[in-house]
Amino acid sequence: MNKIFFKIIFLILIIIFTTSSNADDKMAMGLEVYNNKAQCGVCHTLESAGSNGQIGPNLDVVKPTIEQIILTVTNGIGVMPSFKDTLSKEEIESLAHYVFNSTNK
Repeated sequence: MNKIFFKIIFLILIIIFTTSSNADDKMAMGLEVYNNKAQCGVCHTLESAGSNGQIGPNLDVVKPTIEQIILTVTNGIGVMPSFKDTLSKEEIESLAHYVFNSTNK
């Protein structure tokens, strides 16, 4: 039950943060994390970031949800490593905000 409660609270917080007035700041931080700190473009294609990586999925095609991005970046999947020790929670949320909004225009 605690896991379900935590997930519900987590999703509510994501919704609050993604609709806040600092959306432009989150987009800027997300792009910075994508291009520089996590270097996502080495593996992923994302048109808005100017990346054309061929190892991981093309994010413009996959159009992942915010929840999928946070889960994947935090825990890793397949050959993609976890970034939970590299990125702060705020950076992961900003990255998710950036990728989601960039792929769902």
